[in-house]
Amino acid sequence: MKIHAVIDTNVLVSALLSRFKDSCTVQLMQHLILGDIIPIYNDEILEEYNTVLSRKKFSFPETLVAEIIEIIKRFGINSSGSETEEQLPDPKDVVFYEVALSVEDSFLVTGNTKHFPKKPFVVTPAEMLQIIHEIKAPRSGMLSEPIYGYGKKIPYKP
Repeated sequence: MKIHAVIDTNVLVSALLSRFKDSCTVQLMQHLILGDIIPIYNDEILEEYNTVLSRKKFSFPETLVAEIIEIIKRFGINSSGSETEEQLPDPKDVVFYEVALSVEDSFLVTGNTKHFPKKPFVVTPAEMLQIIHEIKAPRSGMLSEPIYGYGKKIPYKP
């Protein structure tokens, strides 16, 4: 089962800055590259990725930034988004929220959940990893209860 998700820019920055291969954001990027997560984006999101990841203070190589954006474009879904009446603290975050709303059962993965409405589909990288692990775990019994869903938040346990 594939998981659709909008990845907030702060998650990409955190993954690229991390020195630890087992950090939640690095693991999330690995799942993105492996195809476990289908990224959802639009041109405005790609532009933000490029602008932020290209900032001199990060010193990320241009080729790395281009490669990440290319992976997202090649394996992701370009979506125009669904308009929302929600008021977010940062107007620049609205596009991420609206694009997440545009694909059924998708998630918005962010390190700043307080910047978004408290909704079950807005998850941290750790919560997204737990969802991925639950989906990939073997299930037993014909009537097993659902292993993930918008109705429950699952704390990450590696």
